[in-house]
Amino acid sequence: MNPKIVIAGGSGLVGKEVADLLARNGVEVHLVSRRPTAQSTRNVQEHVALSDEWPAIVARIKPDVAISCLGTTIRTAGSQDAFKAIDHALVLAFAQASHAAGTQHFITVSSVGAMPASSNFYLRTKAEMEQGLCNIGFQRLDIMRPSLLTGGKREGNRPGEALGILLSPFVDRLMVGPMRKYASTPSHILAQAIAGLADRREHGVFIHENDSIRALAG
Repeated sequence: MNPKIVIAGGSGLVGKEVADLLARNGVEVHLVSRRPTAQSTRNVQEHVALSDEWPAIVARIKPDVAISCLGTTIRTAGSQDAFKAIDHALVLAFAQASHAAGTQHFITVSSVGAMPASSNFYLRTKAEMEQGLCNIGFQRLDIMRPSLLTGGKREGNRPGEALGILLSPFVDRLMVGPMRKYASTPSHILAQAIAGLADRREHGVFIHENDSIRALAG
């Protein structure tokens, strides 16, 4: 039987692709978001509400699997505190609400290089988010650690990201051996990997970097 899945961050680059892939496979998909996603795919139900209302929505859905594609940048958020409110606090609040609703499988998008002791605020926040998820007690937790995401349609103007994407075909050639995990990650490959994990039943915490993500995507 196909699982019932709830996705937070369905208005973003990866979230939209994951929702579309799952829905086309006949999975019942629920999106919780703070603004409409314009997702018209069959089998997708959208729940637009303030984030404070998400726990009640998730409780009604009672999802088998919860997926967080939540994420922003410090520049877009406007400050480190505003960034952390989304990439740490909101992810954990969504996860806690999902667990309280009976969900035992959680999938989240983090970042390559996430480390608690990192001097980089972005990577340190991602690591703290990962640890927070581990503490909730899901039977299965999948942590996706992509590098620079390429492909797809993006909202907003991010010059640094655009430059990185432009240079990625050349830089990726230098990423060999242990450095492969830092090669760019096509957004559709990450989405395929996440969709493929949705029906996994093995228990544990699983961290997926570039090689694993590409293998899962097939």
